Amino acid sequence: MINAAVLGAGSWGTALAIQLANNGHQVRAWDHDEELISALNADNENKRYLPGNKFPTKLTAEHNLATAINHADFILSVVPSYAMRVVCEQLAALQHTNKFIWASKGFEKQTKMMMHQVVEDVLGKDIQSAVLSGPSFAKEVADSLPTAVTLASNDIGYAKELATYFHSDNFRVYVSDDVIGVELGGTVKNVLAIAAGIVDGLGFGANARAALVTRGLAEMIRLGVALKANPKTLMGLAGIGDLVLTCTDDQSRNRRLGLALAQGKKAQQYMDELGQAVEGFHAAQVIHEIAKDNGVEMPICEKVWKVLNGHLELNTAIAELLGRDMKEEFC
Repeated sequence: MINAAVLGAGSWGTALAIQLANNGHQVRAWDHDEELISALNADNENKRYLPGNKFPTKLTAEHNLATAINHADFILSVVPSYAMRVVCEQLAALQHTNKFIWASKGFEKQTKMMMHQVVEDVLGKDIQSAVLSGPSFAKEVADSLPTAVTLASNDIGYAKELATYFHSDNFRVYVSDDVIGVELGGTVKNVLAIAAGIVDGLGFGANARAALVTRGLAEMIRLGVALKANPKTLMGLAGIGDLVLTCTDDQSRNRRLGLALAQGKKAQQYMDELGQAVEGFHAAQVIHEIAKDNGVEMPICEKVWKVLNGHLELNTAIAELLGRDMKEEFC
């Protein structure tokens, strides 16, 4: 049994903290929101983001970052992607040398860096690091429902070691050395889930949804190849697995954003009502720019970005997608 610090007490961070604690590890959950941390300790559950799941006895909450990571054998960051650099800078100031893993999904908007690049930029290339991603809704993980994810590191031995901390009868962990592929799948799928929500919100039917998921996967793989990811990774849990999950189930905040757009709401209005990060909104612009930089055609992701930013009306975006010229499927 080990000591773990989980940074970010949203729904996903809380669920992973519960998973680790259920496996017998001593876990401290940290968040910058002092009011939230006080409530976690008082209620013994996260009533704000994951109500109904009482904390195991080995899970406690801590507002002081130095205290949270003290004696931790590894640190798991589950903060939103836009906060990753700040958290890493705080860890660097505390002379953090612990093993590091993240379950945050997205790019850094200002630099277009992937999360592993942000980590290396701040904490250095020598730190042992890994990413965890895959088709996994927080509530189902917290409820101990069967789940399978991928954990990737450039050091496969390190990935295998970390996997043992999370792995259980209800939480199966596969390992990989393709960090780029795992990160990319977990990011692009959020933008495509917004598109799926729009399709279903407009009542286009199951045929259209299936076509969108399939052509969305093609976009994901094209970008992955350009960024040196292994295409097989994107055909696995962190790619198509997570894509299917978020495109087809309303537990996905990204899919629900698409549904809201189909009802005529503005993206910011929906996110203000939700009170939680919607990673697909933040990722759409960066994915569009990276695809453009690499000469990769991603028409679905491009239209989502234009709709989210008010550059294109929803009906126009759909008409343009449906009106595209015929082409070979695999070209």
